[in-house]
Formats: sequence, structure tokens, C-alpha cells
Amino acid sequence: MTSFRFEGIYPMLFAFFDADGQLDRDACRKQVDACIAAGSHGLAVGGLATECNKLTTIEKRQLSDWVLSDAAGRVPVSVTISEPTISGQIEMIQAASGNGAAWVVLQPPPVKSASEAELIKFFGQVADDSPVPVGIQNAPQFIGIGLTDAGLIELNNRHPNVSILKAEGDAVLSGQLAAASAGTFDLFNGRNGIDLLDTLSAGFAGVIPSPDAVDVEARIYNLYHAGEHGEAEREFKEILPLLTFLMISLEHLICYGKRLTARRIGIENVFDRTPAKAPTAFGLEVLSHWSRDLGRLES
Repeated sequence: MTSFRFEGIYPMLFAFFDADGQLDRDACRKQVDACIAAGSHGLAVGGLATECNKLTTIEKRQLSDWVLSDAAGRVPVSVTISEPTISGQIEMIQAASGNGAAWVVLQPPPVKSASEAELIKFFGQVADDSPVPVGIQNAPQFIGIGLTDAGLIELNNRHPNVSILKAEGDAVLSGQLAAASAGTFDLFNGRNGIDLLDTLSAGFAGVIPSPDAVDVEARIYNLYHAGEHGEAEREFKEILPLLTFLMISLEHLICYGKRLTARRIGIENVFDRTPAKAPTAFGLEVLSHWSRDLGRLES
């Protein structure tokens, strides 16, 4: 096994809403319990798939509090922090860590013209006030801003508490990042796990996918680390068409991944917070086809 501090499959939980457009408390609990029962090694909340761009600061904190309460220490929980200011991020970290978050992930402020030096300063000031390990979400293709590999390493040199990275890169980019950082960080990839085996092979600690296929991805991870690479590859080949369909775009993932997760945890209706991508009849047919072997996620 590895010597990572944090590792495994950490599903990024969806934000479910009720018919009145409010966060759904019962759906949150079902999702947490189902992911843990399915073998997830941890949980993540507050990121792009949680629709952090559609949540108020109060709602982000509420959802984080619910997840931490429902997890009840059974698995570590990572909370993504998306507030646009240093003080706002520090405040959210204090709240999350005070309620039991094991680590946090910082998103950059939405200032696309910010220089790398300014981003390093921003993240560093936040990290210095964090009582828990800090990760950086480096996803310029989704967020519009990010750091170079050299900038990330410099950030860690100045602020060692920044010891985790959530990347959103393909196999080649992941390999380059792993080689450049040389064990400095616990590396997690996103992209809904479509690069799962390649990133593990590159030396990543784990993956932060959506919850829809968490049981399969956790099993693949366990098989890989048990040395059963052939079986891990066989299962990965079976699930890859579904993961690829879901990862057409972030909005597509939220639209169809949330509906598949709802089906698997026993939520009858999915209510979108507008503006949102609407499913098509054919899209739902494709989803049903590639997920036909996935049954109920029991909690």
C-alpha cells in the first residue's frame, strides 16, 4: 500500500434540492449513508459537482454541516472552499474544521487575470490560518484560472500545510504532475474517474468522482492496491463507457449523474436549481443503457 495521508475514492456529493428549491436534508443523509456503505474511502462536498456556484455562503455551510454530521467520523470528509476572499475562505475553513472536516480544498478566486504570484499569496495566507491540511483545486479548464506545476510546488515550499492537490488532468498531464511534484502532495484526480487506473499508476493517491458509480470505483481502487490489476482493469473497462458519457461536460455530469445517483439511492424526483441543463429523452436512454448493471446503493 501507499504512505499517503489521504487516499482512495472520495465522491463529490451532489446538492439535491426539494420541490421548493431548498437543499434537501433527507437526500443529503441518504447520499452520505449510501456512499459509505458502498465502500467510499472518504467523502467530498462543496466542489463544482456540488454546484457551489449556485449556493449561497449560508447554503454551502449548511450542506457541509449536514455531511459532517451524517458521516459522524465514519470516513474522513474533505470540504471544498469556494469563497472569493481570503477572509471568507478562512471563515469557512474554521467552520468546517470545527465540525470535523479532515482536510479542505481551496478554489482560486474568480479573477482570471490574477498572476501566479498573486494566487500563491492568496492561497498561502489562507493555508497559514488553516488548522487542517489544505489542498488546491487546480482546474483551469473548469474554473478559468490555476497554477503551473512549478507554482504549486513553490506554494508548498512556502506553506507546507498545502499538501494535497486535486487536479483535473488526463493521464499524460497527471503523469507529468506526479513526476514534477515527486511525492510532495497527496494527488487526487477528478474527471469523474475516467483516468482512474492511469492516475493510480502515475502515483496518485486517489480520485474524486461523482457518487453515481462509487461502489464500482471503490472496488477498482481496492483491487488495484491489492495487486489484482487484471481484475481491476476488467471492471474498469465495463464502467468506462458510463463514466465517459457522464463526463461530457460539468453541466452534463450534474444533469445525468445526479439522476443516476438519485435512482440508486432511492430518490424519486430530481429538482434542478435553474439555470440547469435539462435531460433529453435520448440522453436518459443512453444513461439507462450504460448503467443497466448498476443496482440500488443500499445504506
